[in-house]
Amino acid sequence: MLKKTAKKIILVLAVMVFGGLGGIIADRYAFPYLGSTDFFNKYDFLKKASENVTVINKTEQVFVKEETSIAKISNRVASSVVSVAAYPNSAKTSAAKSESGSNVKYSTGLIVTGDGLIMIYADVPGMEYLSYKAVTPDGKIFDAEFYGIDQYSNLAFIKIEAANLTAVSFGNSDEIKPGEKIIAIGTNPTSFKHIYSGGLISRLNQTYSLSGSGTSSSEKMEGVFETDIVSGADYVSGPIADYRGYVVGITGSSRSGSAETFFQIPSNKVSRVIERAIRKELRSAPALGILYVSITKSHSLAGKLDAENGAVIFSSSQQAAVAPGSPAQKAGLQTNDIITKINDRTINAENSLPDILYQHKKGDKVELTVFRNGKELLIPVQL
Repeated sequence: MLKKTAKKIILVLAVMVFGGLGGIIADRYAFPYLGSTDFFNKYDFLKKASENVTVINKTEQVFVKEETSIAKISNRVASSVVSVAAYPNSAKTSAAKSESGSNVKYSTGLIVTGDGLIMIYADVPGMEYLSYKAVTPDGKIFDAEFYGIDQYSNLAFIKIEAANLTAVSFGNSDEIKPGEKIIAIGTNPTSFKHIYSGGLISRLNQTYSLSGSGTSSSEKMEGVFETDIVSGADYVSGPIADYRGYVVGITGSSRSGSAETFFQIPSNKVSRVIERAIRKELRSAPALGILYVSITKSHSLAGKLDAENGAVIFSSSQQAAVAPGSPAQKAGLQTNDIITKINDRTINAENSLPDILYQHKKGDKVELTVFRNGKELLIPVQL
């Protein structure tokens, strides 16, 4: 009998405790919140419950020190950044020159495969005739062999005998917009230590050609990033990374007289070059053999052309518009022809003529859509 009575008392107490807690929660939180809504505000007992009660939504703020974030991002990319020394091929000459420091060119390199393929920007002619050494981030020095050069992008490759290296991770450069923050990484030519610089993507210059002249070449990449990074010479061949730690461009340079300009090759274009290098197809890049000017919005607004986009075959003061003996000449292309398509791919700001051509190989047959004197022609060409 006593046990039954005790159980009843415990049950009553439990109901009172949990019921009381439920009432407090309802009185303090549920009723005031419901009373503040338009639907329940018309009921007096809920309206009174919300009097003199303020509902507060708690917001937590998390502060991240930007300098710390940049350091983490930089370290993630820097493990793939190496120092490269290029010197004349003769052992006797290289030894003498290395001691004096002359005729030895130092640059940054980027590990693109775990087995030792390293990419550099080919800013001087004759790189295939030089010898190379590479210094990895852990201080190890490797002899490197010249692997190949891509004429479309001016990117060259050397190879060291190594394994389990940290290959770079590329981001999607198509998602990068002007104004975004980036970090540039290079190497110091005396200490072989990494150097860093922060900046912004200034713009995507879609008509900038690596041909380095007023007109673009069908064999040279068109379309690069421009940034506000200072002392660009220290970062040539090095990567620029976004704030997620992915490489979105490779710094290159071009020289006109005494002036040197710097730019960044978008990572999506770099990735296509690397794929060709891995397949050992650098020498199979196609050639058309024309100089041209890309049609931009300003050209189409002027209304003087037969097409709103495409590439106008145009000559420079030093070169003919159509190279003698080239596939373009053999196909009958002429100055002032407007090429608007290669097969079914439209040539525009996002897909330049060289970019579309680069997806083919030497010897491929393509069909060009050409406007000539107001008429559309379909011209077959063997690259």
